[in-house]
Amino acid sequence: MLHIILNSEMFTIIVRLSLIVLLSGFIGFEREVKNHPAGLRTHILVGVGSCLLMLLSLFGFEEFINSHPGATRYDPSRIPSYVISGIGFLGAGTILVHGGVTVKGLTTAASIWTVAGLGLVVGVGMYFEAVLVTVIIITTLLFLDKLETRLEAIFKKKEEPQANYLISITINKEKDILGTINKLLSEKKIEVQKFNMENNDWDPSIVKYTFKVRAHNSISHFEIVENLQRLTNVQKVQVESQA
Repeated sequence: MLHIILNSEMFTIIVRLSLIVLLSGFIGFEREVKNHPAGLRTHILVGVGSCLLMLLSLFGFEEFINSHPGATRYDPSRIPSYVISGIGFLGAGTILVHGGVTVKGLTTAASIWTVAGLGLVVGVGMYFEAVLVTVIIITTLLFLDKLETRLEAIFKKKEEPQANYLISITINKEKDILGTINKLLSEKKIEVQKFNMENNDWDPSIVKYTFKVRAHNSISHFEIVENLQRLTNVQKVQVESQA
């Protein structure tokens, strides 16, 4: 009775499902240790699910095909192609965007997508390829992160910390006064990012300039105000820090 149940096809399915649990578990455990959103269970479920669908594609329709010869056209790659495209939605759920700039979770999303591919590869019986890819993935996740940090420290020039400021200057209109202000800011290595000019409705001789600038943290508010107040006919200077 046991021999009938554990035929060659059932044995193949057990081996392949067990192998993908092991391989995807290695990858998921690494993500779990580093407290990423998709860990051990998620990676195992993705790997087993994709392997199951690959096995379905290979063995699930044999009886129907044998009983209806010539009635159907069988394409074993159809279901796996849907797995690869559909797993992208799960991977997207692990990607987090902070402040519209910083993106986190891309590596975990990529590992989920790769585990789905591993499941398909194991499901079709390509054991050597599956083990080799798992070794490559584990090596990448464990060691290349540290190597990348070291290479950045060696080759990437460390930038000085900078801060953003909003500078408002109320001053009497003079010839080339704007050029004088710009020259002063340039001498202090203050980069102008945005500029706005606003005329005074009550006194046409007065104008208000607003600059959004970036400067090194070594330059203080007081230094900026002090330098701008040295200009002739300055009525008001205001400096605010920007996030």
